[in-house]
Amino acid sequence: MSYLIICTVALAVSGLTLFSGFGLGTLLMPAFALFFPVEVAVGATAMVHLANNLLKAALFGRLADLGIVVRFALPAALAAILGALLLNQLSGMPPISHYSLGTRLFTITWLKAAIGVLIMGFAVAELWPGLKKLSFPPRYIPLGGIISGFFGGLSGHQGALRTAFLLRSGLNKETLIGTMVLSAIVVDISRMLVYGTTFFARDFAVMQAEGGFGLVAAGTLAAFLGTFSASRFLKKMTLHSVQTLVGVLLLLLAVALGAGLL
Repeated sequence: MSYLIICTVALAVSGLTLFSGFGLGTLLMPAFALFFPVEVAVGATAMVHLANNLLKAALFGRLADLGIVVRFALPAALAAILGALLLNQLSGMPPISHYSLGTRLFTITWLKAAIGVLIMGFAVAELWPGLKKLSFPPRYIPLGGIISGFFGGLSGHQGALRTAFLLRSGLNKETLIGTMVLSAIVVDISRMLVYGTTFFARDFAVMQAEGGFGLVAAGTLAAFLGTFSASRFLKKMTLHSVQTLVGVLLLLLAVALGAGLL
């Protein structure tokens, strides 16, 4: 069941990321969180995210505007390190409280509460029509890098923010995709350096014992297939119904995560 869920999400969402605001991590991280601790889920998602972005770079990276990549990605990388360090700090904090439902004991932690709030915020962005069209003038590109990078390091939720700050940069669709992909790779590498030296090293045994690396490999291959398939049909798509469904599911997931049910 775990392989079915991870592969299905990776396949579907990796294709949609070429056309939509929400990124692979928006749904893949919650999918991994069904089977692993939240911080491990963020790290596992980052591995799939980086591998998928490397494939995208092979397809579109040569079309990127390197000037914009530098303006966006450098501040994003520094902010991603800070976000990743905060994630590690939250993962080591004691639980907020415990409660029981029937015979099961549930735990509310600072990390789950924080990630739940973030997921809820991105869910609202998917459901609120005005926010879907949100974009910023090009002069705010470095600020966008900082904001997107920080949340990318903290929870992996960076795609929608990156799109909002780069959408009005005056680039055509292919160049925009290439620019966003190279920027995402810089953020992924920065945050994974922190993950690998902090909580991911600590939870390596958890990943290994629960078959996490097999799931990461399967999710990566599914994401490759989704990206490659979508790249063959690079055109305007209507995603209103998909984004609405994503928003509702994310809201439910955010509540469950914040309440310690997951």
